Amino acid sequence: MEVVRALVCLLSVFAALVSERFVVLASFSQSLDSDFTFTLPAGRKECFYQTMKRDASLELEYQVLDGAGLDVDFLITAPSGQVVFSDYHKSDGVHTVVDTEDGDYMFCFDNTFSALSEKLVFFELILDNMEKDEEEAEDWKEYVQGTDVLDMKMEDIMDTINNVKARLVKSVHIQTVLRAFEARDRNVQESNFERVNFWSVVNVVVLMVISGVQVYLVRSLFDDKRRIRT
Repeated sequence: MEVVRALVCLLSVFAALVSERFVVLASFSQSLDSDFTFTLPAGRKECFYQTMKRDASLELEYQVLDGAGLDVDFLITAPSGQVVFSDYHKSDGVHTVVDTEDGDYMFCFDNTFSALSEKLVFFELILDNMEKDEEEAEDWKEYVQGTDVLDMKMEDIMDTINNVKARLVKSVHIQTVLRAFEARDRNVQESNFERVNFWSVVNVVVLMVISGVQVYLVRSLFDDKRRIRT
């Protein structure tokens, strides 16, 4: 009888967990991550908008991957019109906005100070607490039954899974940033390679011209054009 009772308890817990799997999974999807790479023409300003909810958080990281100076102006404006963050002539930056307002946040990349060089800009946007309120996220606990029989604490399981998920998201974020740094370094190296080749060719041409002029001058010193009459 004890074995049957234990099996019944296990089945009841399994059924409760299966019936609420979608609610549990939904509680994990509160972090949204997206990245974008675009070309910012010379003398132009590009702005993007992100709709936010109250008491959410927004984290934005940007890098200038290519272009003369590897710098750009940047600012974040709240829905009320207040400038939250601003950078001037920087190649990268990380900004976090907590306790956001309801409305559209605007973040702009400004290249109007450069009249000739376009910039290749990468940015990553991470949004937290955008889907459900905390009370709604805790509703799944009302449907879980029988956990005390097996001495199981769903809170501990959820904390462990959330920690693993947070670390995985952080790993993806770090890999994305490293790829951006790698792309920027590659663009710098390719630009330096082209510059070195160009000036090497110029130096070779100048040396050949100078050598030809020197040969001509030396020969002209020994060339006697006077006529000898007999």
